[in-house]
Amino acid sequence: MVFNSLFVDYSLLKQTAGVAGNIFAFGLFVSPIPTFRRIIRNKSTEQFSGLPYIYTLLNCFICAWYGTPFVSVDNILLTTVNSIGAIFQLVYISLFIIYAERQRKIKMLGLLVGVLVLFAALILMTLSMFDFASRQIFVGFLSCATLISMFASPLFIIKLVIQTKSVEYMPFYLSLSSFLMSASFFAYGLFNWDAFVYFPNGIGLLLAVVQLGLYYFYKNRSPEDQEPLIISYS
Repeated sequence: MVFNSLFVDYSLLKQTAGVAGNIFAFGLFVSPIPTFRRIIRNKSTEQFSGLPYIYTLLNCFICAWYGTPFVSVDNILLTTVNSIGAIFQLVYISLFIIYAERQRKIKMLGLLVGVLVLFAALILMTLSMFDFASRQIFVGFLSCATLISMFASPLFIIKLVIQTKSVEYMPFYLSLSSFLMSASFFAYGLFNWDAFVYFPNGIGLLLAVVQLGLYYFYKNRSPEDQEPLIISYS
């Protein structure tokens, strides 16, 4: 009786953490909107790079696949959040292709087709060549690797903040959204005993804590009258 009660409590906590993670992820999904407002307003992608959106799309696809019942057990909230993330990335990529110059347009289309083909091949390969346990391990390692590399991307911004002693390059709400989402899915992974979920999100949580700490430390040192810059990655 006690065991059943504990199981129900942990299950409820896991679902609550997963739903919270889905909600907090919207802060990350909508963060590129100011960039694309500028692109649409100027009818040009200028020096902005479309590669982060391509890479994020691939990451969302892999993590969404990992969350399905074909690959792992009771992880459907991973599929929902990453499916929504994939839709956002597809919209951003489509806008980028529309407003990019011809050469970059062709390159982005090629990369998009490559991601779609790669993801389709991943599905077919894992379904045909692996049993359930091996499939979970294989796709789990892939999702874990792509998540860690994505969470490591703010290291450039962290270095920049320390060098410039200014947080103008590191929006507070983006760091907060990253912290809340990572914390939610870290808890979700722990409650589900899934290292492929809690390990990368634990790393993301630590990096988000560092960002928030730097924001608190440097916020009063940033020039108050300086407009935040939009950084592009080539």
